[in-house]
Amino acid sequence: MSTQVTRLFAGLVDDAAVFPPGSASLPDAVAAHRRHRAAWYADLVGPLLLPASAIAAGELSGLVDPAEGFVIGLIGDTGIERLPFALSLLPPDGVTARQVEVPVAKRGEDPQAGLAELVKLAERWAGTTVYAEIPLTFGLMGALDAVAAARAGGLPVAAKFRTGGLAAELFPTPIELAAVICACRDRELPFKLTAGLHHAIRHRDPETGFTHHGYVNVLAATLAATEGAEVDAVSELLAATDPVRVVEQVRAHRDDERPLWVGYGSCSIEEPLTDLIRLGLVNGGFEGVSE
Repeated sequence: MSTQVTRLFAGLVDDAAVFPPGSASLPDAVAAHRRHRAAWYADLVGPLLLPASAIAAGELSGLVDPAEGFVIGLIGDTGIERLPFALSLLPPDGVTARQVEVPVAKRGEDPQAGLAELVKLAERWAGTTVYAEIPLTFGLMGALDAVAAARAGGLPVAAKFRTGGLAAELFPTPIELAAVICACRDRELPFKLTAGLHHAIRHRDPETGFTHHGYVNVLAATLAATEGAEVDAVSELLAATDPVRVVEQVRAHRDDERPLWVGYGSCSIEEPLTDLIRLGLVNGGFEGVSE
């Protein structure tokens, strides 16, 4: 483990360069990810996230050297039923799918049917963690119970939630996100997040008017939840716009393993890294940051 990127931040940011708003081409994303993995901040970076549709179309072919041990996360943009086909088309040598992430329902739909289908597939994917993306709407707690039960039964499954998007209703309020974090805590259920976590501290985007969660706020809130804080206290940390309180909460745990929150996808590695440096949470310089 690097002394510049401590254990608390290890693998925090998955490389989602090919997804909007970055929308890098797959060759460019693979080349940039290779540079990230060789950089001084490599410990911060998780797998390269790729859409199942690109794998199914054979777009990864020829881009990866079998000797380099490339690790990806597969995003199920083609739906649950098409995931086995995409996985079957991964190059047999040199590429490992560490995780599969797929929505199990649209907002307002009952997630149980999709969850049941995904759990069946998870039984076939030894060594691959399956993240069920669950809408923060109808049926949420029942879905968390189902994921926790499958996990207790030995399946490598976990939860995933969206924390932003192209509409205001896709940004959960601090109290809504705090309730989800505490619910995962109560079920000992790891979770991932996606969308909207562009910067370390909660802020309002001047272009859209949307207020975004900060990933350091989320980290501070998750640490507090695992130490026994309840929803109101966790919500206060998520809602904080003054960095002092949340940064000090996180700084005190820099050498600890990150609890529950597996991480999140970002189309930029530079943005979260730069914020961590500015806040004094990662001991690096701006030189050597590559995209």
